[in-house]
Amino acid sequence: MSLPIPELDNLSPDDKVTVEEIHHAPMQHAHSISRVLALQALYELDMTGHPMGEVMNSLNQRLDRTTLEDDVTVYASRLVEGVLRYREGLDAAIQPFAPEFPVRHLAAIDRCILRLAVYEYAIANWVPVGVAIDEAVSLAKQYGADSSARFVNGVLGNLMDREEVVARLRTLTA
Repeated sequence: MSLPIPELDNLSPDDKVTVEEIHHAPMQHAHSISRVLALQALYELDMTGHPMGEVMNSLNQRLDRTTLEDDVTVYASRLVEGVLRYREGLDAAIQPFAPEFPVRHLAAIDRCILRLAVYEYAIANWVPVGVAIDEAVSLAKQYGADSSARFVNGVLGNLMDREEVVARLRTLTA
């Protein structure tokens, strides 16, 4: 079925033309949703120091559980647990690639995004490097400052290109 194309040749300069913009939400993979949830939890944990169980319970209560698959919340929890478990190693790996400030002085959202991406790719080895970087940049665009996406992309691109850094991170689980 084709839509009718309006005749525009009869328009005069005084005629008003309206254009309707149709917004749509892009489809998100379950793991993308998990990353958003994990980022929210990591940010709260980083900023408040609340216990992880309390943060995860609070997050689950605020969510409409009928729209989330169990896989989403399980993957988010695994991400949060992993980042918290390996936070020191993650920060040590990130620091040389963000030398302007100590990791603890980076914008909290950027710090959480970097930890999440490095954990998921280099320590857990759950996703390819391109997915880790793309997802992190997407999170930075959505939740970070105007310069966050560029910063996150630069740090992750340089860090993940260094095979010895990634290899060292992968030994943390051994």
